Amino acid sequence: MDADFWLIRKMRMGDEQAIESFVQKYYPRILKYSRAHIDDYGYAEDVTQETFVRFFRTLKEYRHYGKAANYLYAIAANLCRDYYRKAREIPIEELPEGEDPYVRNVAQQIDVRLALESLPEEIRGTTVLYFLQERKQKDIARIQGISLSLVKYRIRKARELLCAYWGKE
Repeated sequence: MDADFWLIRKMRMGDEQAIESFVQKYYPRILKYSRAHIDDYGYAEDVTQETFVRFFRTLKEYRHYGKAANYLYAIAANLCRDYYRKAREIPIEELPEGEDPYVRNVAQQIDVRLALESLPEEIRGTTVLYFLQERKQKDIARIQGISLSLVKYRIRKARELLCAYWGKE
């Protein structure tokens, strides 16, 4: 049995320390995933918190198959989709002027975000999980409920589209 199995078992018994450990373990990953999908940090944080609320709300029915992270990513993906259904247009703030490294980093982040937004929605989710979250292809297939061959296709297609977006071969 893996560590998550015992953690979930303790959480079901009401162990507050187990709940705290679980959240500390997965919160940064889910927030990073949400941030990759949602430009606004506050909304991304809301989605992350709602992910955990929904997870804990269904904890008694949750069946552990070895990776709690996959279930959390699936919840977060649905919430990110819901977010975009509600608000299609997310404004990008103007960059501050100057040449400090932070500004360059912000510019790079915005460039990556714009590139991701240029991808079709079904490819975007796979791309974020694979390239930004560094998830294994078989995990992505489980998270998204699709075949491994479709995951591989989407990753290949994302590479092609992103190279075209940035004008590279």
